[in-house]
Amino acid sequence: MSTPEQITDPLCYHGEGPVWSESWGGLRWVDMLAGDLMTLRGDGTVDRLHVGDVAAFVRPRTAGGYVVGLERGIALADGPDELPVPQPELWSDTGIRLNEGGCDPDGNLYAGGMPYVKTPGAAQLYRITPAGEVAVVLPEVTTSNGIDFSPDGTRAYYNDTQTGGTDVFDVVDGELTNRRLFHSADDGRADGLCVDAGGNVWVALNRVGRVRLYSPTAEILTEISFPVHLTTACTLGGADGRDLFVTTSREKLEDPEPEAGAVFRVRVDVPGRPVLPYAG
Repeated sequence: MSTPEQITDPLCYHGEGPVWSESWGGLRWVDMLAGDLMTLRGDGTVDRLHVGDVAAFVRPRTAGGYVVGLERGIALADGPDELPVPQPELWSDTGIRLNEGGCDPDGNLYAGGMPYVKTPGAAQLYRITPAGEVAVVLPEVTTSNGIDFSPDGTRAYYNDTQTGGTDVFDVVDGELTNRRLFHSADDGRADGLCVDAGGNVWVALNRVGRVRLYSPTAEILTEISFPVHLTTACTLGGADGRDLFVTTSREKLEDPEPEAGAVFRVRVDVPGRPVLPYAG
């Protein structure tokens, strides 16, 4: 395993939600509170596409294009670099915004919110089917963050950051059941996560500048430190799937950190899997 390499300038105020997809040419992430999609091109340049007041997450669509989380709903684009079309809002309360999302093996989209003032339990985790049907999966969440599924689809890992750790669900007939603590975040705050091809779980630990790897049995396999405190999310990609990309933030930093807001890359041993797309 290599040491972290900074691969972009500190371009983002609050970098989040990295995703690798060949459909848009490689790595894409969000500058969440700027409402921008960021795309790393093959020549090392980064394109910025403004999509709204908030860009909470982005995932490829099965039929092409992408889905992006906006402030209170999602938007759909038919092409990888087209502007997305907003869909009906999921709620009307202006005190709550979307924060993170991901897809399951059946092509459903999970989109979670957070209250701007972090009122405990004031937001929800939604499931949006390929047909656009919306259901509340978790009725009381505070800071909905990373969600991903085991390679066999029988487990879902999820971070509601305010709970202090990563939770795991059994997936039974497409439903998330038997929620329980997978592992405590200790002194960090569990933020974004991803699952590799071996079923191991990478979790970004915000505020302490680390990313931790757990085995499927919650054993800590390794931990990587970064030169910034606000490590926000991670994904696996690259030509062989063994590049771990980590986004960072400078949101509300009291002490300047020159690298905060950049994306980092680490070479790892176990590759990732193709990102699960939205089938809508």
